[in-house]
This record gives sequence, structure tokens and C-alpha cells, in this order.
Amino acid sequence: MTEKIIFRPEGGEDTEFFIVGQSTLNGKSYILVTDAEDGDADAFIMRDDSAPEEEEALFTEVTEEEELAACAKVFADLLDGDDILLEV
Repeated sequence: MTEKIIFRPEGGEDTEFFIVGQSTLNGKSYILVTDAEDGDADAFIMRDDSAPEEEEALFTEVTEEEELAACAKVFADLLDGDDILLEV
């Protein structure tokens, strides 16, 4: 069973995602999430930008090309053999 996470953007609707993987790169924590538990789905890499003392995590979608490419490589290596194809 895949862990679910709910994003609550300010002024927006709650959005449910499924966590596919977690990793740390250059001291930052990242999660790979999808909008569907099974089958074809859109995937997003999110960076945890919250301070250590904060109770709730503050995730930001990774959009900068170099950071996205580095994270995608890490997640592709982690998920190798899991029947998951990442396209950036």
C-alpha cells in the first residue's frame, strides 16, 4: 500500500497524492508523488522547504531544470526494477 499525502495550498483545494519515493540530495529532503496509485499517472518531485521546528511540512514543487534533473536521476536509480518509468 502506498502512503498518501494531502497538500493544502493556501486558498486552494486539498489535493491527494501518493508518495512513491523519498530521498535527500545536498541536504534537502525530496519526495516523488503521483496523482494516481496505480497505472499511468502524473508525477511531481517536491522539496521540503519547512524549518526543522515546524510541525507541518512545507513542500514546494521542483521546477528548476538542473535540480529537477538531479532529483529525477536519484529517484530513477532508487526505483530501478519497480516497473516505474520517469520522463522529465
